[in-house]
This record gives sequence, structure tokens and C-alpha cells, in this order.
Amino acid sequence: FLSVTEDLVRRRAEHNNCEIFSLEEISLHQQEIEKLEHLDKWCRDLKILYLQNNLIPKIENVGKLKKLEYLNVALNNIERIENLEGCEELKKLDLTANFIGELSSIASLKCNIHLKELFLVGNPCTEFEGYRQFVVATLHQLKYLDSKEIERSERIKALQNYPEVKWKIREQERAYLLKRAREKEEAQRRVQERKDKKQMDSKLGFDSPDSPQEKPNQAEGDGEQERCRTVENDEEDRRFWEEPTPYTPESRLETHRYIEEKRRAKDNIRESKKREKPPWTLVTAEGKVLNVNVPKLHFSLKDDEENNQIILDLAVYRHLDTSLLDVDVQPTYIRVLVKGKPFQLVLPEEVKPDSSSAKRSQTTGHLVVTMPKAKEIILAKKKVSASIKHSDCNTQQKTTRSGQVEKLEVDPSKYSFPDVTKIIQEKEQTGQGPIKLQPQKVTEVKKSCVDFENNEDV
Repeated sequence: FLSVTEDLVRRRAEHNNCEIFSLEEISLHQQEIEKLEHLDKWCRDLKILYLQNNLIPKIENVGKLKKLEYLNVALNNIERIENLEGCEELKKLDLTANFIGELSSIASLKCNIHLKELFLVGNPCTEFEGYRQFVVATLHQLKYLDSKEIERSERIKALQNYPEVKWKIREQERAYLLKRAREKEEAQRRVQERKDKKQMDSKLGFDSPDSPQEKPNQAEGDGEQERCRTVENDEEDRRFWEEPTPYTPESRLETHRYIEEKRRAKDNIRESKKREKPPWTLVTAEGKVLNVNVPKLHFSLKDDEENNQIILDLAVYRHLDTSLLDVDVQPTYIRVLVKGKPFQLVLPEEVKPDSSSAKRSQTTGHLVVTMPKAKEIILAKKKVSASIKHSDCNTQQKTTRSGQVEKLEVDPSKYSFPDVTKIIQEKEQTGQGPIKLQPQKVTEVKKSCVDFENNEDV
């Protein structure tokens, strides 16, 4: 069974910085709690306690909560009101939709002199004849019962008829307790039947999904068996939910257990399927490397001819820890494992794995892998250097004779071989200084270009 744990209480005490000793309010609703314990030791200062919609069968271990003012245990499996005498400050008690049939147990609340509100709606005892009169006459301190105010005249009348009402309630209680005894026996019988059926199924070989059989060579048989098991489970589900049963603590607990069992079985099947999942095919039997993108990441592959290298930009998740990335560069392909999921790409050209480098962007989180090409292109480097030298010459010529440079750029085929003598002459001219050069430049431009538009900034 599930009980109240310290971890659960701390998680629910976030509003109090996870401190439980000074906790005044806590909500433990819908936690499938089956036993109420520890709270009276850990949280002595509790004033408000929410425990609705659990599977608690008994009110216990709350008697030491002296400051408790409001206790909500609606939608549980409680059959008796008890163990609340120590809650001296209790003002409000919610027992809605439980299984309280022993109405005389409300006498234990006489000690709670500050109790003003009591909720018993949805309990079997509310169907007893004289229920309200009995409660009103028994608990003199109450102001509200089931959200309805208790008038002074109603209390006087209830006290007058108290002996007669009390006798009626006792009779109805006895009948209810006999009925409950039969229901308990029936519930035990059903539980035993289910256990026997499970044992029979296991003997016949219908193993539960909790223990998957390891038979790799029987794929078709396993598939057929799986289908049969699914049909059988569906039939069992239909029988379970359509079978009429009385609404009792046992049936509620049985339903919960059944749902939990089914959920666990599904989880086990899912886990076994994960384990049985075949590994990803990255290289075929013939040795062909495949392009694979299991993590479904965006990427770009750039051929940087200028630096003679290939650059891969992989859009890895920004907040993914770098330790979860594993980069493997091979001469013909690159493989990146992202949280164990492979990304593999065949490269257009052979690269040098030893000279490759991988970096991670601090802003986008992208993984950038730089891979130098294996073949060094010398011509490309010469062209680059020649163009740099040529551009240097151009810059010198632009400062001296802009018109001539334009002609060279427009029709470079006429100047396939550079004229060394002209270059030397120009150097000599530039060496004479900018004073003589400047007027000569202006006149020359005016003569050569008729459509030239003078720009002072240039």
C-alpha cells in the first residue's frame, strides 16, 4: 500500500521552501494514499490538511495535530469517525462521499468543542431515517450540517425526539453492518477467484506481459500469441467494467488495483519493446555507408573552397549538454551520436579526420565540425595569391590613373601579358610625388572620358 512519505510531503511543501516542521497547510489530494501516517510527527503546526480523493480506509495519526482547523478527507474509504479527539482546534470536517454507515460514531466529535461545520453528504448514513435530527441532537456545537445552517428551533425539536430517533438509528445501523459483512465476504470471494484464474492461466502457459519470453526464432508465433493475448485482455476488460458490483470500499480498491495492474503491464510491454528494438542500420552488409538522421535535426553542409575544407553545421538543441554528443569523423563520412541517436552523413569528398575540429556555439548551441579536405588544391591557392597581388597593383593604379584601370577591368583579354616597362614607368611617375601627379591625372581623365562626371569625394 501507498503511505505518506517524507519526499511527498517535501514536494508538496514548495510554498514553504520545502520545510515541513513549520508547515501550516498541505494538499495531498489524488496521491493514491492508502494509509494515513507520519503527519502528526513531521508537521505539528498544520492548520489545514487536504486528503481528498485517496484510498484512506481509516482516520488515524492526526490526533496530535493540536492546531488543525480544517480536515478534508472527502472521497476516501472511511467507514467510521474516530481518532479526532486530540484535534482541539478543529472547526471544519469534510467527510463527503465516504462509506460511513456507523452514524453513532459521530459521538466521538463531542470533544471537538470548536467544530462548526460537518459534511457527510454521499455517505450511506445520510439515507437513514432521522439522520439529520440525530446529528443535530448529538453535536450541540455544530452550526452547519451539509452546508445547511442549523436553526435553534430545529435543535430544540431534535433534542425532544432524541431517544426515539436514537433507537431508530441503532436499528438501521445493525441492518447496514450485516449488509457490509456480506459485501466483505463477496469481495474476498471475488479476489480469490481472480487469484485462482491467474494461477490457472500461468499454468496453461498464458504468461503475463510482466515476463516476456525470449524466443528470437519464433517471430510469427509470438505475433500470433500477442494478438490472442490482446483479444483476451480486451475481453477481460469488458467483463470487468460491465459486471455489476455494489459501490463499496472493497470495489473501489479493487478498481484501483485493476487499473494500476493494467498500467504496469502496459509499461512492461513498452519497456520490453524498447529492449527488443533492433539497432539502427548505419552501414549495409555490402559496406555502403548510409545517410541517417534519427534525431531529426536540421543541418547544413558547406564546401569552403577558399580554405579547402568541408563545414558541417548541425542544429543541436541549445540546452543539450555537450557530454551527450559523440562526434566521429571518418575519411568518407561523419557520425554524431545525439543522446545515443545517430546522425550520419556521407561526405562529398575525402577529408582528414585527424585535422578535423568540432566546436559548439554558445548562443545557438549548434555543433560546427570543420573537416580539411584530403586533396590539397595548389592551383586554387596560386589563383588566390595572384588575385591578391593583382588587386594590390590595381590599388596602386587607381591612385594614379583611374581611367586606365577601368579599361583594364573592362577588357582584360587584351592584357594577357603584363607590360613590365609600363609598370616601371608608372612606378617612376609615382615616385616623383603627388604634387606633379595630381594635375596630370585630372587633365588625363578629362581628355580620355567625355562622359566622365567629376566626383570631388573620389
